[in-house]
Amino acid sequence: MSIRHGLLALLDQGPRYGYQLRSEFEARTGATWPLNVGQVYTTLGRLERDGLVAPDGEDEEGHQFYAVTDKGRTELRAWFDSPVPRTNPPRDELAIKLAMAVTVPGVDVHAVVQGQRRHSIKALQDYTRLKARALAGVAGEQSGDADFAWLLVLDQLIFQTEAEVRWLDHCETRLAARRPAAPAAPTGPAPTARAAQPQGEKR
Repeated sequence: MSIRHGLLALLDQGPRYGYQLRSEFEARTGATWPLNVGQVYTTLGRLERDGLVAPDGEDEEGHQFYAVTDKGRTELRAWFDSPVPRTNPPRDELAIKLAMAVTVPGVDVHAVVQGQRRHSIKALQDYTRLKARALAGVAGEQSGDADFAWLLVLDQLIFQTEAEVRWLDHCETRLAARRPAAPAAPTGPAPTARAAQPQGEKR
């Protein structure tokens, strides 16, 4: 997730201070990726260092406003015009967990997969309920761009979680195919049991 470019997109609509940026970012993403004010101001400091934003005065309460520069707008347009690269995919904790689980003795990988599936299906149900509310909000007279933006984020979360459940099903199939087959039963005649030797009888 690019907090850097997200803040530039908000500043492209007019000067804002840190808390405003945080609130608007979370409103448009439904607080899916919550920010703290420290993250916002750290990012603003780096944007200012790179010449992408500049201080733009203070209000009566001492809030420092920032405005996007021409260089910042060029950076923002380049971000919108470029696809998100997949050459270096972000680390996925679940994929790493399963990759480790199949190599560590004593780990019940089947239980790991089942536990994650239950969690993912519950998350999918929660996202679906949120989507129903978001759709009702978008249909309302007071709907705005932030509501529509949140709906798009919810759609992505639903598609992503559905794909995760399908991948977990695929993992189960692979795990079942990987289990060693049970040893085959003998096909020859059964060995004849040796008669019990009476007690006291000499050989």
